[in-house]
Amino acid sequence: MRRWLTNYHSPITNYQNKGVIKRKEFMIEDLQIYRHSTAHIMAQAVCELYPGTKLGIGPAIEEGFYYDFDLPSPISPEELPKIEAKMEEIINANLPFKKMVMNKDEAKKFFNQKNEIYKVELLDEIEGEITLYQQGDFIDLCRGPHIPSTGLIKAFKLISIAGAYWRGSEKNPMLTRIYGTAFEKKEDLDNYLFKLEEAKRRDHRKVGKELKIFDIYDEVGPGLIYYHPKGAIIREEICRFLRQEHAKRDYLEVVTPHIAKIDLWQTSGHCEYYKDNMYFMEVEDNPYVLKPMNCPGHILIYKNQTRSYKELPIRYFELGTVYRYERSGVLHGLLRVRGFTQDDAHIFCRQDQLEEEICTVLNFASEMLKTFGFKEYDVYLSTKPEKYVGTPDIWEKATSALSVGLKKQGLNYAIDEGEGVFYGPKIDIKLKDALGRAWQGPTIQVDFNLPQRFNVTYVGSDGNEYQPVMIHRVVLGSLERFLGALLEHYAGALPTWLSPTQVIIMTIADRHISYAEKIKERLLEQGVRVKVDKRNEKIGFKIREAELLEKTPYMLIIGDKEIETEIVSVRKRHTKESANLLVEEFVDNLIKEIKEKIY
Repeated sequence: MRRWLTNYHSPITNYQNKGVIKRKEFMIEDLQIYRHSTAHIMAQAVCELYPGTKLGIGPAIEEGFYYDFDLPSPISPEELPKIEAKMEEIINANLPFKKMVMNKDEAKKFFNQKNEIYKVELLDEIEGEITLYQQGDFIDLCRGPHIPSTGLIKAFKLISIAGAYWRGSEKNPMLTRIYGTAFEKKEDLDNYLFKLEEAKRRDHRKVGKELKIFDIYDEVGPGLIYYHPKGAIIREEICRFLRQEHAKRDYLEVVTPHIAKIDLWQTSGHCEYYKDNMYFMEVEDNPYVLKPMNCPGHILIYKNQTRSYKELPIRYFELGTVYRYERSGVLHGLLRVRGFTQDDAHIFCRQDQLEEEICTVLNFASEMLKTFGFKEYDVYLSTKPEKYVGTPDIWEKATSALSVGLKKQGLNYAIDEGEGVFYGPKIDIKLKDALGRAWQGPTIQVDFNLPQRFNVTYVGSDGNEYQPVMIHRVVLGSLERFLGALLEHYAGALPTWLSPTQVIIMTIADRHISYAEKIKERLLEQGVRVKVDKRNEKIGFKIREAELLEKTPYMLIIGDKEIETEIVSVRKRHTKESANLLVEEFVDNLIKEIKEKIY
């Protein structure tokens, strides 16, 4: 991408040698300028096509841009090509982007005359110099910068239309949001559009319905997941593995209730800092909360008895189901829900143990992601938010501990300013899927505040009481979100150890059923999930259904030859050829693959 601004210098170079990249400087800024300029071209096209349109905002985003419009009448996705054609006219006209400067009163007068009510509202919050940008007859409130002229846009595409409340509030009008993207090269745009189509094919909502893994029912409400038998198998396999791995690392599993008196959440600070995401209820005239987090419950278990410094660290682990109020507009299949289960753990340790525990958790998270087939991820260190509990000194100490842990592990990371939770800073690990998309995964939070608020202590070697540090962490995150990521990463074709059905035995004729059932029994003895397809259908039809529709890893074909030679004809998913193996040889290979979690 050429540099549109001659004085622009990428700040990434300044940080790479230190292993730290500030997240707000991580984006390639000139691509943002290019895309934001394309958003202005789209806004001009929409205003020319639909007179009376009022403008919202039109920023560049990670993979493109959008613009919000208050249109005189609704439009459909079928009208996007018409808008694109108008944009092509504007691009071919090669209109220069001209910067204009006004004071606030002049700008307000200008936009009031144009009845741009949303721009006038934005002006109330801007201090100092007001800048506008013009191309042709189109003028928009914008701080810029822009590319020199519209003719420099080489490749763009409008992607979709959605509804969006003005400024994200349900109290405000619903606007029409048009999404698009732009690249300097058509080849890059084509690659991106291919990736979009591939993402649609892998969409976990589509795959989950096709494979009968999960559903969401209107009768129950949005954001609440029902696992079908196949989904329950996948979930249980993940949970079983989590329990095994936590036990190896000396975690103690606990279980806590789904509701608790409001007093608990007032002490923790959730009622003050997190109430908009909580569900409240009355039980016998007493206020209760449907738990949004597991940490207060683990604190109560820790406080059940006096603790010695020799006991620390104490690590509690829970597959804890929590409930958070998410607005219906942001709910999205398994990825954004209202009820979900976390592989949640809380570590109570001394300050001199903190860095080692952070390093251990980072290793744990890395091993887990690799086991599930995620080899790449981005790491962010999220710092103090605008609203927080505790003192700046405590936050600095907690943030420093996380930073030291990351550096000890040799991990490059970005600073995510102000995105910590209200009680402490955190490390966020975002795993990369087969399409290179990032998904929220492991989180590690250092907390000096909740132990203080709950008066959590241990007895030191000198007999005095001290406050432990609390580490909140998940190594996969929400099981729902993680399953959604898995389904999209593998396009539903999960590794053998996770597949709901691992083997389908297919018979060519009824006389082969008895032999197929014997093999099934042998596999069942080894804990393999297996079924026999003895339908009177052509074998090619059975193979296509098992492989393409059910995503089954292994298909065994049984006919006269297999019975005579006491072998099985094995066809593996995504392969065209079959291999003839002795039954025991196939069983041994399969058990090894499942046990070692090969993918």
